[in-house]
Amino acid sequence: MSDPQAVQSMFGRIAGSYDLLNRVLSCGIDRRWRKRVVARAGQVQGCAVLDVCTGTGDLAVAFARAGARVVGVDFTRPMLLRAPGKVRSGDLRAQFAQGDALCIPAMEGSVDIACVAFGIRNVADRHLGLREMGRVVRPGGQVLVLEFSTPPRGLFAWAYRLYFTRILPTLGRWVSRDGDAYAYLPRTVMAWPQPEAFQAEMEAEGLVDCGFERLTGGIACLHFGTVAGDAMEGPGRE
Repeated sequence: MSDPQAVQSMFGRIAGSYDLLNRVLSCGIDRRWRKRVVARAGQVQGCAVLDVCTGTGDLAVAFARAGARVVGVDFTRPMLLRAPGKVRSGDLRAQFAQGDALCIPAMEGSVDIACVAFGIRNVADRHLGLREMGRVVRPGGQVLVLEFSTPPRGLFAWAYRLYFTRILPTLGRWVSRDGDAYAYLPRTVMAWPQPEAFQAEMEAEGLVDCGFERLTGGIACLHFGTVAGDAMEGPGRE
């Protein structure tokens, strides 16, 4: 569980340096991870996609570039204000609105895909967050969750833990001038459930055909599931 007001305030403070820090601290790998989410979704041309906890809109933009019609929602306004500028330069169909992952401002079954990148970990009640994502997706549609993880045991896992708990917070504090935010990141990631456990949580919320894919040696994990029911033509298909 996370304190919503504290999380909102924290991300509001680092909004100006958030994108730069993502690129620097991940060595640009985070872009590849988001592309992998889109690839996992399959053919998304004309699909209606809801990006929850959209932040500055990177995953929403990735789906829009693949031809989807995207709405990104986030409850942190300073982050959200940086998203529209990423779609103005291209003919991309993406809109952004302020909204809470625990009470998504969308009708039941109104989208083909609901996705979230590095956001479900920050939600006060991730079980309710998953339930809400499943609610707004049509039967047969997809729920996709990209989140940090911890690599399996071994030398790489040791090196990653050293970087993530010692080096990353120092770099983050230096660039963002906010020590709390980049102490929060490793603390919450290390407390995050292992992929098998999170898959079980998705299944407990009624999603079917669930699974996961470890990315970059297990630094991140892409979880996927399907909303139960007979598949039908998606609401966003053209």
